[in-house]
Amino acid sequence: MAELSDLVVLVTGCSTGIGRALAAEFARRGHHTYASARRPEALAGLEGERLEKLELDVTRAESIDLALSRVIEQSGRIDVLVNNAGVNLFGPLAELPLDQARRLFDTNLVAPLALVQAAFPHMVRRRTGRIVNIGSVVGVLPTPFAGSYCASKAALHMLSDVLRMEVAPFGIDVIVVQPGGVRSNIAESGSLGIERYSGEASFYRRVYKSIQARANASQDDPMEAGDFARQVVDAVTRRHPPRVVTLGSGARTLSALGRLPGPLVDRLMTRRFGLRRLTAREHD
Repeated sequence: MAELSDLVVLVTGCSTGIGRALAAEFARRGHHTYASARRPEALAGLEGERLEKLELDVTRAESIDLALSRVIEQSGRIDVLVNNAGVNLFGPLAELPLDQARRLFDTNLVAPLALVQAAFPHMVRRRTGRIVNIGSVVGVLPTPFAGSYCASKAALHMLSDVLRMEVAPFGIDVIVVQPGGVRSNIAESGSLGIERYSGEASFYRRVYKSIQARANASQDDPMEAGDFARQVVDAVTRRHPPRVVTLGSGARTLSALGRLPGPLVDRLMTRRFGLRRLTAREHD
């Protein structure tokens, strides 16, 4: 199948994992790729003849404006925006630190919309463009102890579905990627402070090991980021791209589970993460 060539691509969140692998793969195929991260030093070792490094904090409007201005000044256009930057947060929703939950939604949902709004006028002028939003398979399957992340990705999926209809008249495509397990540091970064749920102050201390298991679930025999990136770039650069790309360890199975009746999903997830161990009597 014929692929588009010589694209100008901006990828967010390229310090590790999926974003880093996607930027490297786009550049390897000859696309002019801007690999961005909040901390420029985190991009060390990411090299390529057509790859440029860009400082970009997706939660700051002025940083977004500066980054887009540089892309347009140097390349004259932006063909593909990949909204990959994101954070995770593990723990029971009833006890999550709210400041961290706000940061998660700002990064995972508001920031992609801000990037879209910055790139949109440049795509409209050329009547072409592609917006790639990296969601998650847990955006369709609710999993205990990752509720804020699940919710942010479900919202990103819905945002993308609406956006697809709204930008199609301008020749712009929207592609949602729903990864399963892909090798990254998301388990490590999302687990910071998780030990709070092992202490006496937490009503969930009896299932602390299940919280830990959920935090590490995506890194249990994950797909290698390079393999993931190759298949995603294949899909994104097709002349007629798919609406949704579901890829990664366990992705199709988990997606299918998400389509089961709600009460059955509740029972399966409750059993999987040990929630039956919690009773009112144990916390009287």
